[in-house]
Amino acid sequence: MSEPFTDAPGRGVKAGPAPVRYRSNPVTENPNNSAGEVALVGAGPGDPELLTLKAWRLIQSADVILYDRLVSPEIISLIPENVEMVHVGKQRSNHTLPQDQINQRLVELAREGHKVVRLKGGDPFIFGRGGEEIETLAAAGVRFQVVPGITAASGCAAYAGIPLTHRDHAQSVRFITGHLKNDTCDLPWSDFVQNNQTLVFYMGLVGLPIICRELIGHGMTPDMPVALVSKGTTADQKVVVGTLSDIVGKVENSGVQAPTLVIIGQVVGLRSRLDWRGAVESA
Repeated sequence: MSEPFTDAPGRGVKAGPAPVRYRSNPVTENPNNSAGEVALVGAGPGDPELLTLKAWRLIQSADVILYDRLVSPEIISLIPENVEMVHVGKQRSNHTLPQDQINQRLVELAREGHKVVRLKGGDPFIFGRGGEEIETLAAAGVRFQVVPGITAASGCAAYAGIPLTHRDHAQSVRFITGHLKNDTCDLPWSDFVQNNQTLVFYMGLVGLPIICRELIGHGMTPDMPVALVSKGTTADQKVVVGTLSDIVGKVENSGVQAPTLVIIGQVVGLRSRLDWRGAVESA
């Protein structure tokens, strides 16, 4: 049986608190009947240097890693060769493994005594289905821990030179899924049309025409600045800037590909002065 995950410091890292010794799972009444455990780990938006130290340590000590397609190749390359790797990524209308089967596989691997890392792009609790997965683990009495990652909104905006909040332009920010099921528009569009607010749509490339149409239709000014960030924080990052009225055409002519993030608000206008990665191609 594998040794449990620990937070033992790496070379040159000052020792912190003693590693946690697991007893029963504190979030379930079921007894801990798993020999192994699962770490739900956020890999961040792509740049491997944005991994947390804890995420890196758990990756290095894992027996099995189940990873999504949004985990960048640079991060995948950090996984030791002796670790079993299972790709469970999802694309639009193409799921390598259905979510319920992923949940059950995590339970099975833990009960077999493995140290399992469930590696997700960004942060597992922000549009990452992390809550669904640990609900299954808790119900099965499997011990687990959660390691947050830098979410795409924070990472991509920072690498695009766009502050999500600013005292002169935005006092609030909203994270919204742009993956509109069956092209429906069942979102509270009127709530999104507010002054001094930044909107961030995850997975918004396919739904971009609908997003722009509905926001304008519900009263947002057509000249509101918009930025689409493709493959943010990576060497292939590309940023397309426009307004609600013209961003769709600009994106169609740019050839950008998923994963993408859509940022809408006056803060986008600051990019022309704050783009600290100006050498990266922009459109």
